[in-house]
Amino acid sequence: MKVIEKILLYITVFLTSSTIAAGVFLAFINVVARFVFNKGIDWAFELTSYLFIWSAFFGAAYLFRTGGHIRVTLLVDVLPPVLSKAVIIIADLIVLFYLILVAYYGYVFIFDPELGLKSSGEISVDLNIPMWYVYTVVPIAMGIGAVFTFFKLIEDIKTPSDEIASKSESEMIIEEVKENLGDVK
Repeated sequence: MKVIEKILLYITVFLTSSTIAAGVFLAFINVVARFVFNKGIDWAFELTSYLFIWSAFFGAAYLFRTGGHIRVTLLVDVLPPVLSKAVIIIADLIVLFYLILVAYYGYVFIFDPELGLKSSGEISVDLNIPMWYVYTVVPIAMGIGAVFTFFKLIEDIKTPSDEIASKSESEMIIEEVKENLGDVK
């Protein structure tokens, strides 16, 4: 399971970083073309928008694994460790359920034979590509987020109660930075 998780993490990081890099590069090229040659690239703004949207979705999926999303830990901080662990596990289950629902209904929104975006034939204005290509990021990224949340849930279940509630968010960030610096060496 660790191998699958690691591969999925690398793929998600690659997709996040490459889509944002491509979006920034394309925006830069379009600005240069507009101001140096007085002729912008017609489709660049639309593609740049889509690339930034994709990077945000894949980045959000990645953050489900790393615990980087904003959390309110007031309740977890004041409860005894056993109850804190229970609250964290319940929160993980709620997030997992939500991500599975969004991934499923995102898939239905695109691929439903009668009402789906794919069957509607909607085309993007400047790129002239089917819009369902653009929207596939929703079920893909939310599915990846659900897998990461599942891995986090398993990790939270295995972690002893006294350890799970004793770490503040800042301590976890510092620990993760140290781990990542250790991977670099």
